[in-house]
Formats: sequence, structure tokens, C-alpha cells
Amino acid sequence: MRRVGWLMAALAAGVSIVSAQIPAGAQVGLARYLQGGYRGSALSLQEAAQMMPAADYAFKPSTMAEARTFAAVIAHAADGMFGECAVARGVSPPAVSIEKGELTKARVVQGLADAVEFCNPVFAALTEASAAEFVRKGAGEVARGAVLVGLIAHNAEMFGISTVYLRAKNLVPPGSR
Repeated sequence: MRRVGWLMAALAAGVSIVSAQIPAGAQVGLARYLQGGYRGSALSLQEAAQMMPAADYAFKPSTMAEARTFAAVIAHAADGMFGECAVARGVSPPAVSIEKGELTKARVVQGLADAVEFCNPVFAALTEASAAEFVRKGAGEVARGAVLVGLIAHNAEMFGISTVYLRAKNLVPPGSR
């Protein structure tokens, strides 16, 4: 049920991103809508990653041991992008985990940029037909478009979390400026 909430949030974010670019009377199919949602979510994560000073990458707004640092939030988003885009492409994900490596600003920002570059061809090649095609995910198969909706939802969740960290450091998150 929690995933459905995040899915709706991601789709709402996609609506605001894509709707600003839709001419009156135009129709936007699933592929174009997903492309716009992805571009917006990836850009928001990249801008958030750039905004946070390197000295604050180890910051977390909680004393809970389970809470991720800012660096780990962004790195987790990058790892998620690698994983889901690998599924959508039908390939194995890269063996490197950004979140399990050194969490410096330079490495995390580069890891996120690499994840975006890994995903860009998936979204660029997306059509109505390819969005409906089934791809192997775990023991079953899922429509490629559903995998990509999940990626956008995860990006929206990680970006939302990152905004708390940015605001705690008196930084105005991307999209709020």
C-alpha cells in the first residue's frame, strides 16, 4: 500500500513536470509522460546533490542509526536507477554499488550522473509499444512501463527525503525556488 502512495506522488510530480510542456489540446501517451517524469526526477536529484556542500554529505537529521546520511540517500537513488534501468534494458546491472562505496560528494555526484547516463537510453527509446512489453523482473515478468514508473516513484521518494536534509541546512531545494 505504501508503494501505491509513492507511485501516486511520482505520477503527480510527473504531471506537473509534463503538463507545463503540453500544448492545449495535445495528447500525451504513456511513453512521453514517463520520459518527462524521468527527466524531471533525475534533474531534481542532480540539483539536490550539487546544492549540498561537500562538508554536509555525512549529515543526517536524526540520531537514529538506521537513518541514511545525505550522501547515502543520493547514492541509494543512483543504485535504484541502475537496478531498474538494467531490468528495463534486459541486462545485468553494473556491479558497482554507489551506496556501499566511499560517500564523498565527488563520488556520489559522479555515481548519480553515471546512473542517469545508464538510464537515458531506456527512456529515449521508449515507445507506447515498448512500454507495454514485458521484461524479466525477479522470477516473473513486468511491463517495462511499470518498471519505469517504479523508478520514477523511487526517485521522487529519494528527492523528497533529500529536501528535508537540504532544508535542515537552510538550503532551498530545487523546485521550491
